[in-house]
Amino acid sequence: MEPTTLKIVRTGAVATVSLNRPEVRNAFDDVLIGELTTLFAELGAEPAVRVIVLTGEGPVFCAGADVNWMKRSIAYTQEQNKSDALRMSAMFRTIDECPKAVIGRVNGTCFGGGMGLISCCDVVVSVDSAQFAFTEVKLGIVPAVISAYVAPKIGAAAARRYFLTAEVFGPEEARRLGLVHEISPAGGLDAKVVGITAAILKNGPAAVATAKSLIPQVLSKSRPDAIEYTASLISKVRTSPEGQEGLGAFLEKRKPTWIP
Repeated sequence: MEPTTLKIVRTGAVATVSLNRPEVRNAFDDVLIGELTTLFAELGAEPAVRVIVLTGEGPVFCAGADVNWMKRSIAYTQEQNKSDALRMSAMFRTIDECPKAVIGRVNGTCFGGGMGLISCCDVVVSVDSAQFAFTEVKLGIVPAVISAYVAPKIGAAAARRYFLTAEVFGPEEARRLGLVHEISPAGGLDAKVVGITAAILKNGPAAVATAKSLIPQVLSKSRPDAIEYTASLISKVRTSPEGQEGLGAFLEKRKPTWIP
């Protein structure tokens, strides 16, 4: 069934996924959360898809939680709230662990849960007019679910400031914090995305997926365990069909088969 809150455009090996609720500034509700989880799981399993671009329809990337959805949650019990939070966390985890390269295309305001989305992207490109904020404490709640993905990116010092103040900041500060990699005027945003996409598509698809999964593994292990893990991993990768093809192409001075 086609999603009702998302727009999907496929161009070759690239799938562009747009949050498609511009009338509510692409805010989250339970439907969007469910559809985004399902779609990223499906795209992650598609061999033909190698890059996913995540963006928003209209002038806003994502303004956080939908007001009507939040109204409904007022009547939830603690257990119902926990179930709700776990579904949202599952969405972030699905994006974060997607085996494809995920590029965040921040086309405007990115608040609350939107900050969780970009923290789950591998590369983030932002328009120079975008604004960012962890707005939860303004509502008397906290950025709890997104913190599992945000805190590793921005570190404790930045989290202690911006989680507590809910200050709005621009893309230069977002880049300094590690949330954004590239900044562009609106007219150049797509060119930035295309350039990063082109760089990824030159690389082995399996190698990209493995390199992505390598990072959290190494960061979570002790040094001795990391040394053992990485030695085992590279031995498997070098002897894999893709590893053999890539090394062979390099030695034979030809393009590997994954480059058209």
